[in-house]
Amino acid sequence: MQTVEMTIDVTQAADLGIEAHTAVTVYLPDDAPNANPVVCFAFPGGGYNRRYYALDLFEPGGEAAYHTDRGWVFVACDHLGVGDSTIPEGNALSYENVARANLATVNAVMEKLEAGTLKEGFAPIKNATKLGIGQSMGGCFTIVLQGQHAPFDGIASLGYSGIHTVVPGRPGKPQPQWPWIPRGSNLDAPLIVNQAMMAEAEKTVMGREDLKGDVSNDEHPFAWSFHYDDEPQDIVDIDLNAKNPDGSLPYWRSETTPPCAIQMVAPGTVAPEAASIRVPVLVAVGERDVVPDPRAEPRAFQSATDITVYVCPRMGHMHNFATTRHRFWQRIHHWGEGIAFQKTV
Repeated sequence: MQTVEMTIDVTQAADLGIEAHTAVTVYLPDDAPNANPVVCFAFPGGGYNRRYYALDLFEPGGEAAYHTDRGWVFVACDHLGVGDSTIPEGNALSYENVARANLATVNAVMEKLEAGTLKEGFAPIKNATKLGIGQSMGGCFTIVLQGQHAPFDGIASLGYSGIHTVVPGRPGKPQPQWPWIPRGSNLDAPLIVNQAMMAEAEKTVMGREDLKGDVSNDEHPFAWSFHYDDEPQDIVDIDLNAKNPDGSLPYWRSETTPPCAIQMVAPGTVAPEAASIRVPVLVAVGERDVVPDPRAEPRAFQSATDITVYVCPRMGHMHNFATTRHRFWQRIHHWGEGIAFQKTV
């Protein structure tokens, strides 16, 4: 696997009034791409960066290596407000300007791949099948990007609901309760439409900082839903607390999360975009995840004629840490290959 680091100017696309860039890592196969080449753009979840897709904790290269070993070009992208991309001040980021920046990122990478200028010696890619996959927050942003701009031939929402994303706590424990903030609400003084429900419930009330982790209770409120029981506890602790033993940030974690992510747990927050998507959709989740009823998800994608639902056993919400991650990656890969094949029929 070969890697190319890119910084992409998205100043004009984002229209934030500041210079802005996104950071991406392009993973290339060692051999020539397949006859029906696939370029897969991958977007991380809240509190994580693009290196989530190349975790070296269990095997070299993680998911990126899995797909490139089988002929794909895999592009891991930091959204604005994440990782090595520009971090605007305050609440400047919205679903819309993040989507525009991600669109500019996709177009810039594809331009170089198609021209053969991404890396010396790597041949131009023609007639590629373009996939967009996103985990958690990344799934939300992928749905918005496809619904508003349609750059992909297929999308995968990995651990994000097109209906209502709900983060469950351990059964028998107080359940996390998130504020429901409608899109368009001023995040400096947000409208919270479920305040009465939160006041009545004896639950753990969550806020935007909890997307990053670092909670000092006896058990992190996300422990049960994010990581399955058979995962190495030392790695789980590092991930949930977003701290290495020396106090530094794990390389797959992001110090920041776009503030608009707090809106992503409101019911129906991406309903218009999800309903307008016409390309094939994969809804893939872990056995314990934040999608309450995976088999109901096709209802959100009213215009898509090809919808696949996959529930991976012994897997929590943070899929790439699970002991069954290879099954998950295999399902994504076979789904993507199917889309590429359909384009040739």
